Amino acid sequence: MTEAYQALEHRFARLTHLQNAAGMLHWDMSTIMPSGGAEARAEQLAALKMVCHDLLTDPALPDLLDAAGETANGDPWRAANLREMRRAWVHANAVPADLVEAFSRACSTCDMVWRKARPANDFAGVLPHLEDILTLVRQIGAAKAEELDCSPYDALLDEYEPDGRAARIDPLFDDLAAFLPGFIDDVLARQDAGPEVLIPDGPFPAEKQKALGVELMSVLGFDFEHGRLDVSAHPFCGGVPDD
Repeated sequence: MTEAYQALEHRFARLTHLQNAAGMLHWDMSTIMPSGGAEARAEQLAALKMVCHDLLTDPALPDLLDAAGETANGDPWRAANLREMRRAWVHANAVPADLVEAFSRACSTCDMVWRKARPANDFAGVLPHLEDILTLVRQIGAAKAEELDCSPYDALLDEYEPDGRAARIDPLFDDLAAFLPGFIDDVLARQDAGPEVLIPDGPFPAEKQKALGVELMSVLGFDFEHGRLDVSAHPFCGGVPDD
């Protein structure tokens, strides 16, 4: 293993730990954090995002990636790691630091506003914050599109689906668009003609839902020494392998 590759492993291990810490802060915000902590939490998450961005935009990374790549041809595992490291580096360097920071703050702010607006069905209260996020996403997409030489949508997609492109995905949705309307009509007609649909008699207290969830997780063998189930405003799963 070369010194360059070892240096990259160390840097990206540190990056992963910081990203995991941000994930745990987000989990806390989404479950048990008092609403009064929202502003401080937004600043904490933005600060961590900036530290991660700084690690990925370190001027030393290109040379380390090139040096490590010269010796990785015979090791598929190392070559795959380097490919993903370089992809993360490309995406990070395409976006200015101030845009990364603004996007993190906007997402945290919108999340907390949504938590208050949701039970009141107050979409108008959330709308300006959604518009802020959409504006920032468009700016990020434009910046990445210029770097990756593709459309803004494809540039954003590449972060989650490497080398994914709308030209490959659109036909899949075209098939669904042609199939679903008639299929839904058939299902509704079948339900109207069939036996009466049994509607569960709610409401269902959150604590009973949680108890059922814990029971199902126990049946599946979930390790409660390394994880937990909490009540949140919207279903999600997060954490790290050991927590």
